[in-house]
Amino acid sequence: MLTLDKVFNASNVLKEVIRPTACISAPAVNPDCDVYLKTENLQVTGSFKVRGAYYKISQLSEEEKSHGVIACSAGNHAQGVALAAAKNGIKSIICLPDGAPISKVEATKSYGAEVCLVPGVYDDAYAEALRQRDEHNYTFIHPFDDENVIAGQGTIGLEILNQVTDADVIVVPVGGGGLISGVAFAVKQLKPQVKVYGVQAEGAPSMVESLAEDQIKCLESVHTIADGIKVKEPGEHTFEFCKQYVDGIFTVSDDEVSSAILHLIEKQKLIAEGAGAVSVAAVMFNKIPDLKGKKVVCLVSGGNIDVTILSRVIKRGLLKSGRSDTMAIQLEDKPGQLVGVSKIIAQLGGNVVAIHHERASEDSDITDCILRIVMETRDYDHIRKIRSALADAGFKIVNK
Repeated sequence: MLTLDKVFNASNVLKEVIRPTACISAPAVNPDCDVYLKTENLQVTGSFKVRGAYYKISQLSEEEKSHGVIACSAGNHAQGVALAAAKNGIKSIICLPDGAPISKVEATKSYGAEVCLVPGVYDDAYAEALRQRDEHNYTFIHPFDDENVIAGQGTIGLEILNQVTDADVIVVPVGGGGLISGVAFAVKQLKPQVKVYGVQAEGAPSMVESLAEDQIKCLESVHTIADGIKVKEPGEHTFEFCKQYVDGIFTVSDDEVSSAILHLIEKQKLIAEGAGAVSVAAVMFNKIPDLKGKKVVCLVSGGNIDVTILSRVIKRGLLKSGRSDTMAIQLEDKPGQLVGVSKIIAQLGGNVVAIHHERASEDSDITDCILRIVMETRDYDHIRKIRSALADAGFKIVNK
């Protein structure tokens, strides 16, 4: 049974392995409230997951430790279990789908785990982990639906209350629900007046739908760039904890998550993965009501973003925040037209980064051409001013 004493015990146990992470001021996230970031993206292994995994493994009996542990994960949980097992001097096996990114496979190996690549998807890897557990008597370390794992994650709640003593609201990413269960439980035991809100991706709202229908729901499919919270079904324990202790769960779009990742890079010099940035996205885009004038702590849960998709995420973030615009202008195909367009853009402070000239299509005049321009801009208002100035000068902007 989860108790506050267990969370405090976890906090003491974890001192030997985790890195203290700061709560830093981030006023630019939302000017209407006083925002702080709990930087678990700077944690050992780049994620909060090591807390729950280490505390769970530390509580195993010597008999259980002698057999080793097994887990199934394509990301942060795998690395947390691998490091925790290594620190405890025991064997760990991590089952991964064979399509997992090479960077994650190698990172898991680097922490000392034996990696078992399983043909298929996550569900196949999960089934193989359970098969090996039964065959070899390993202990399975669940990524979220385990009370010792939840207690380990709850230590973050204790730290936030110590670091931002007058916090009004804590905003937490939600996948399977282990993190928010621990944080909300600890916070509500000590300061029940503090609101704890969760955030899921629009493409993976398993806990949102489960709470709405008052029963655990398994989604048919999930799709989001926030792969760390791409969970089809919440846990039995975590569902009950969320029902009892969480004040509400909201969703954000992938575009909003991309904007939050970009904001953290530019304004806070922090790298966050999609799952880690959903809390910031919810506050940035006012998804949570009644935050005006409040002291709000956003938990940035992880920073292990795949660098191969980071450039695409940044591009999406630029588009979503009005920092980039692509437009097509229909022109009469004669000398001097490009000069006129570029002069207006330059005078208004836009920066052209790409340009493409196309001859007229079948539905326009034979003497026309299409000029496609990609430019860097400051915000949506800047885009509107440039487009308006071009229209006032007689240039025709078309949706092509």
